[in-house]
Amino acid sequence: MTTHIRSAFWIPVFDELADPRVVARLAAEAEEIGWDGFFLWDHIAWAAPVQQVGDPWISLAAAATATESIRLGPMVTPVARRRPVKLARETASLDQLSGGRLTLGVGLGSDVYGAEFVSTGEEVDARVRAERLDETLDILTAAWSGLPVHHRGKHYVVDDITFLPTPVQEQRVPVWVAGYAGRVNPMRRAARFDGYFPIGVRHPDQIAELRETISGLRPDPRRPTTWWCPSRPARTPPGTPPPAPPGA
Repeated sequence: MTTHIRSAFWIPVFDELADPRVVARLAAEAEEIGWDGFFLWDHIAWAAPVQQVGDPWISLAAAATATESIRLGPMVTPVARRRPVKLARETASLDQLSGGRLTLGVGLGSDVYGAEFVSTGEEVDARVRAERLDETLDILTAAWSGLPVHHRGKHYVVDDITFLPTPVQEQRVPVWVAGYAGRVNPMRRAARFDGYFPIGVRHPDQIAELRETISGLRPDPRRPTTWWCPSRPARTPPGTPPPAPPGA
């Protein structure tokens, strides 16, 4: 299987980067230099010393209007604290705005760094958040088709709503699923969709093991999977251009 290595910028929209105008300029500079992707953290709060937290979806919209070719998206959105029908509208609109460049990163979210769920009355049980994530992914897939959506699940109801316009991208918006390396349920989700964002990878050999597991979980093991392997993000002062991507 052929491996194509691409490089993406991955940043928290904290403090100086909470300003969507700064993020848009940074995205444009990243595209000009040659980065392939530009992805933003999606959080409500964060631990000190962070004081300001921006909205990644507004910043992504600003970045979409400032760029032409670089892929964009949240990496990752804690789907359980989003309303599925609102997320369906937002993803389709952002894909329209960007000309078909959205990649949707999804995950359960965590209270480890910002206590986002317990502090806002959101669901703290990870098993329930997983159920909501799976239901939302089903709703999104149906909504992006442009056909009427009929969904009655444990957590959500969508009764005969058609979501138009649809995303620009054929089939649907690519979905990358995050999860702690080695946990089976996130890998099962990743096998249904397009990419996997393993958290807590300790050694490169783990990637080969995880790749083999996901391939075995796919109905068609030959179907490619995008792998996102993050390195530690830098706190970039405003006005500082992004570095050249590896290999540039």
